[in-house]
Amino acid sequence: MARSTPHPHYDPETSRRPEDLYASPPPWDIGRPQPALLALAEAGALRGRVLDAGCGTGEHALLAAGLGLDATGVDLASNALRVAEAKARDRGRPARFMRHDARRLADLHERFDTVLDCGLFHIFDDHDRAAYVDGLRSVLSAGGRCFILAFSDRQPGEWGHVHRLTRGEIEAAFADGWRIDSIEPATLDITTDAAGIQAWLVALTRI
Repeated sequence: MARSTPHPHYDPETSRRPEDLYASPPPWDIGRPQPALLALAEAGALRGRVLDAGCGTGEHALLAAGLGLDATGVDLASNALRVAEAKARDRGRPARFMRHDARRLADLHERFDTVLDCGLFHIFDDHDRAAYVDGLRSVLSAGGRCFILAFSDRQPGEWGHVHRLTRGEIEAAFADGWRIDSIEPATLDITTDAAGIQAWLVALTRI
């Protein structure tokens, strides 16, 4: 199967650097947790050691840290990580932030009980998506939960390198070693449209 054009954040052959995405605040950087993930936190779904994969400026790692959880965020954009670290200091929340490629989570040599993914899964092509899911499987403890908020195929219009996921693509990606607990319609808030983006909120358990 031919590979689609990767997102510039993760394409080693592109001239754009990860930092280019955060040269100015991108639309998805809303300065607060996404409501769909905040609701999960308020319901007690975040537990143990938490990994925020593709954390950007860190809102969801900081959300977990605010609950007293051991929180780590990883991203490739060093300027976004600096903002995340400044937020952690300003808010007095001891989250850890690391520059790391989310396609190589196994290289962390760590285990987590919860993984949060807000806006990362939908940037990957088929090849990188498989590598990412393999990494998730390697770092999540048995029985650990993964929550993904990603663009849905219900969202109209063109969105550059972002892939609008179908329910079937999500189910296929997590067919091996996972229990898909739910795939529910949700909204991903952005700064440029009060209506937000039509998304899927995916809840998974590592088996």
